[in-house]
Amino acid sequence: MLIFLPPSEGKTPPTDPGAPPVDLRSLTLPELDLARTTVMDALIQVSGHEQAQQMLNVGKTVMPQVRANARLVSAPTAPAHEIYTGVLFEALDPASLSPEQLDRASRQALVFSGLFGVTSLTDRIPAYRLSMGVSLSAQGTGQGPGAAPAQQAPGRLGSFWKAALDEPLSRLIGDQLVVDCRSSSYGQAHRPAPEQTLMVNSFTERDGQRKVVTHFAKHARGLLTGMLLRAQGPAPETVDDVAELASRRWRVELRPATGRTPHQLDLID
Repeated sequence: MLIFLPPSEGKTPPTDPGAPPVDLRSLTLPELDLARTTVMDALIQVSGHEQAQQMLNVGKTVMPQVRANARLVSAPTAPAHEIYTGVLFEALDPASLSPEQLDRASRQALVFSGLFGVTSLTDRIPAYRLSMGVSLSAQGTGQGPGAAPAQQAPGRLGSFWKAALDEPLSRLIGDQLVVDCRSSSYGQAHRPAPEQTLMVNSFTERDGQRKVVTHFAKHARGLLTGMLLRAQGPAPETVDDVAELASRRWRVELRPATGRTPHQLDLID
C-alpha cells in the first residue's frame, strides 16, 4: 500500500543552517533528476523577476519566501516531514512515529510537490514556495549563468509532472493499493488506475446536512495517514482494511470504483 499526500503550502525552514543542500539524485525516484533540475532552475529565475508575485500566484506576505527561492541550490535541508508543517502534517504528527513506523512512512507515504514532483517523508529537502497550479513559462526565465533555457521551461507544472511521473511512478505503484489524500491540484500530477485507488473524503454532518470544510478535511486525512502508519499487526493492504481501520475513529461509507471513478472512502464527523 502507498499513501499519496499533498504538501503544505507553507514550509518551516530547517533549524540547522549548516545542514547540507539538496542532492536531487538522493530523492525518491532519482530518475526524475533532470525534471527536478529543470523546475528548480526555472523557479530560481522566476523568483527574482519583478513580476514574481503574479507569476507564482502568491500573496504579498509570502514574498520573503519567494525571494528565498533564489538560494535553493545552497539552502539547508531537513527531512520532508519537518519541512511540511501544515494542518495535515500536524494531525499526522510524524515526530511521534517510532523508528519502525518512520521507516514504514519512508516507504509508503509519498508527498507530491510542484518543485520535486514527489518525495518520501524522509527525503531531505529545503523550504520553498511553489504550488502545483503554477505555470513556469519561458518569459520568467533568464539567460544568465544557471538559467533554464527557454525551450526547457516546464510550463504548467501539473502537466509537466504528469508526463515526468507517468512511467517511474507507475512502476513503483505496481499492483499496490493507493490511498489518495491529495487535493485536486496535486491529484492531476498522477492518477493511478481507479480500481486500485481509494480516494479519501471528509465531511462534517450537522442536522443531516453534510459539507466539506477544508481545514477539517486536511486534519482527517492526516489522522488517517497516522493511523495507517501506526497500525499494529499486519499492515493494511486492501480497501476493506483501510475502511475497517478508519471506522475506529469515524463513521465511514465505502463506495466501490466504477468506470474511471476510484473507490471512495467517506469519513463522516
